[in-house]
Amino acid sequence: MRVKYAVPLGRPVLLEQLHIGPYQNFSYLAADREGGDGIVIDPSFEPAELIEAIDRHRVKVRYILNTHRHTDHIAGNPSVKEHTGARIVAHRVAPIGQDISVDDGSTLDAGGLHVEVISTPGHTPDSVFYRFGRYVATGDTLFVGECGRTDLPGGSSEEMFDTLVRKVRALDDGLIVLPGHDYGATPTSTIGDEKRENYTLKERTREEFLRFMRE
Repeated sequence: MRVKYAVPLGRPVLLEQLHIGPYQNFSYLAADREGGDGIVIDPSFEPAELIEAIDRHRVKVRYILNTHRHTDHIAGNPSVKEHTGARIVAHRVAPIGQDISVDDGSTLDAGGLHVEVISTPGHTPDSVFYRFGRYVATGDTLFVGECGRTDLPGGSSEEMFDTLVRKVRALDDGLIVLPGHDYGATPTSTIGDEKRENYTLKERTREEFLRFMRE
């Protein structure tokens, strides 16, 4: 089943969150306007509905932004790239053959969309957030009510602690969280709500956090 959620609008003026593939993935289409320049984030398996949304809104997709290397977040890259001619973007250490490599602080512009890259290692070494307008796409680093696992190859609980403490807690409370999976009670959240309610963001020492992650 394909589920499409309405996401609160701000800048950008067009944003679709699409529930795609067998692993509860979220893929995103954002643009500065109908028929304008835009981006796709984490095209998952079976991207036909995502491509249909691109065509329906007549979006000129300039970039395919990947939050990290895992297959369920990049499987749709070839189809979307072939359909749109967009360039694939990922962190510089991502082993996915991206067209553009980015790092912490990098920026990209697609028409009226200004995208900022925030490096967030922990789930994988190449995990990043993409912040644009009122939104922050968090991939598998931050879910609604949870953080990403660190026990897969390349994962690091130590780096996840630093990411949550130094990066997530420093973000503006009003940013709307666009997670990589539909794992929470709601499909979106805000950074403020996550700071208050997400048990993985509870105040802990590094040692307490590492023990918590092991348990």
